[in-house]
Amino acid sequence: MREFGYQRAEDVAGAVALLGADPAARALGGGTNLVDLMKAGVERPALLIDVRDLPLDGIETTDDGGLRIGATVTNSDLAAHPEVRRRYPALAEAVLAGASGQLRNMATVGGNLLQRTRCGYFPDLSKPCNKRVPGSGCPAIEGEHHNHAILGASAHCVAVHPSDMGVALAAFDAVVTYETADGPGELPIEDFYLPVGDTPHLETALPAGALITGITLPPTRVAATSRYRKVRERASYAFAIGSIAAALDVRDGVVQEVRLAFGAVASRPWRAREAERTLTGGPATAEAFAAAADAELAAAEALPHNGYKVTLMRNLVVAVLTELTEEAAR
Repeated sequence: MREFGYQRAEDVAGAVALLGADPAARALGGGTNLVDLMKAGVERPALLIDVRDLPLDGIETTDDGGLRIGATVTNSDLAAHPEVRRRYPALAEAVLAGASGQLRNMATVGGNLLQRTRCGYFPDLSKPCNKRVPGSGCPAIEGEHHNHAILGASAHCVAVHPSDMGVALAAFDAVVTYETADGPGELPIEDFYLPVGDTPHLETALPAGALITGITLPPTRVAATSRYRKVRERASYAFAIGSIAAALDVRDGVVQEVRLAFGAVASRPWRAREAERTLTGGPATAEAFAAAADAELAAAEALPHNGYKVTLMRNLVVAVLTELTEEAAR
């Protein structure tokens, strides 16, 4: 690890000024991903700006009935908050499915949004990686890729986004708020993450020098009937090989509203819009759920060793939506 500067920000304006003054500066929240990447030599910030003590650690109801979550709220506090558990249960479940309790106590909401891929080639400086060194190549395509993307990938990168929290945020149309030297801004979560295309090193649409200040969840009645389900290769403390955030409103056997987002299948949390369109207004049956999953996954482009994810995600859609339907009927 090379030498770097450290400075504790006293307020949001001060943090933004420091970030804007040095393109090689990075905001430090819990450091659960950034510090690991610094040890590996992938991230080499000249300055770490500690934002942990900024007044961004609250969760409050918005005027329209949604929730605003501050960027320095820890993952543990987010998952335990009674309004999150009551109104957006899939979000609480997603956070609890990620990492260990010790890491959740340190990790922040803002940092979770910005965590980098866990593709094994990315932190390995002995291997090429287009995310790390643009134009150097993607060895995962011909190499180890069993947990890589089946949707939205490209010839330049097949890595997946590791966040559990982001999948639930995508299902609920969350909006990321930030501050820059020119003032505040916001990005819908669907626009926050960039398509991988031929620039996999550009992961978000966050402006240069911007500081994430929070996440806003709009009021969404269907979110109260939601679930997050994660499949992983061991019982705990593992990244997903497939996950789903689902919310469902069924009346008289007909799907009134549905929200679906997939995790561990693309370079960003994947909102399953085609599946939602297929289901809305139709019967809430296992057959319909399977057909909707097939419609979404028709665009999948599997590599030789990750085609199992197509079947896995299809089964997840059917299982989770069936559970929510049965619960609604009780």
